[in-house]
Amino acid sequence: QVQLEESGGGLVQAGGSLSVSCAISGSTFGNYRMGWFRQAPGKEREFVSGISRNGGIIYYADSVKGRFTISRDNARNTVSLHMNSLKPEDTADYYCAVLGNFCQGYECYADSAKYDYWGQGIQVTVSS
Repeated sequence: QVQLEESGGGLVQAGGSLSVSCAISGSTFGNYRMGWFRQAPGKEREFVSGISRNGGIIYYADSVKGRFTISRDNARNTVSLHMNSLKPEDTADYYCAVLGNFCQGYECYADSAKYDYWGQGIQVTVSS
């Protein structure tokens, strides 16, 4: 069974930087496309970023483009999200997830219903 565990996160001031990582166990990580989502209190879960199996295809939501960087290390079975120039509106629980098969493109990565496995989430708080 595939298991995902997020780490990192925490509290940072606006304008600062923070990273969250996701470790995957239970299967061959290199077979999976990955995504990061976030959910703020009272709001729906939203797509943040996605990365293909070999890292050659990457997508970002417009709200984080130019500030966040997704990366993966298939040897260490991890995917990371490096967040710069953080804003209070980036405050949310961040989730990593494994994308299912049979779809392609940005709309696929951005659709939470297309993901098969999810981590439990980790909190990121940006103070103003």
